Amino acid sequence: MKHKITLLIFSLFLSTTFSFAQKTIEASDIMQDVKNGKSISYKNTTIVGVLDFTYMDDALDKLPERKKKSGWFNWSSNNYSTNQVKKMIDVNISFVNCIFKGDVLAYIPHEDSGYTFTASFKGDVIFTNCNFERKAMFKYSRFEKEADFSKSMFDDDTSFKYAKFDDKSSFSNTTFDEIATFKYAKFSSNISFSNALFKDAATFKYTKFHDGVSFKNTKFEEDLNIKYMQVSGDFIITNMNVAYDIDSKYTKINGKSFSKYLIDEK
Repeated sequence: MKHKITLLIFSLFLSTTFSFAQKTIEASDIMQDVKNGKSISYKNTTIVGVLDFTYMDDALDKLPERKKKSGWFNWSSNNYSTNQVKKMIDVNISFVNCIFKGDVLAYIPHEDSGYTFTASFKGDVIFTNCNFERKAMFKYSRFEKEADFSKSMFDDDTSFKYAKFDDKSSFSNTTFDEIATFKYAKFSSNISFSNALFKDAATFKYTKFHDGVSFKNTKFEEDLNIKYMQVSGDFIITNMNVAYDIDSKYTKINGKSFSKYLIDEK
């Protein structure tokens, strides 16, 4: 009887653990909570559906029909307006050890309407040890507080082009399966890409690091584009490995060219 009770307890433990590990939630439920002003915090969760932080569908109903793709002249204010529709997410966002089955979008170019929808974040944004199985788009996003994407895997297209990081941020131990772009991104605080793996081409063209950056042990399995990149502060590239070409034309590391910096460091 004692053995039967022990086995029963063990079975219940396994069942509970398995259920916890497989917890699933619909993306629409999360977005409704954000819309209602609730901070988001999930661990060990699979998210099904598209996380659209731009709330494009809500915004489309309130926007006038556009006739031009590039922009339009606002006669009332006598200036030229772009087609970008911006959304600010005010609450904290935290996902730890989560799987995203659908797209995670803070940037959507909507061809039918001619508008481009973007989202920025006023609170903390945490995506640590997560797996993005579909697109992860944060083009034009502004992160006003902490932005932590460390230990996460990006299986599909991803973009942080033109993104601004005002506070501490991290991409350490991340894996990018497809082309990763941080073109024109701006980092105000020290940022780490240490131990990251870029399986396809990576571009940091025109990227600005205002308080140092670490590429320690970072592996680039294809080309690396750092053309016009600017770094102020620490530039750590210990054991950084690039399989193919590095385009460092016009790159400035504390005022020095990339090649000059490498020579002076030896």
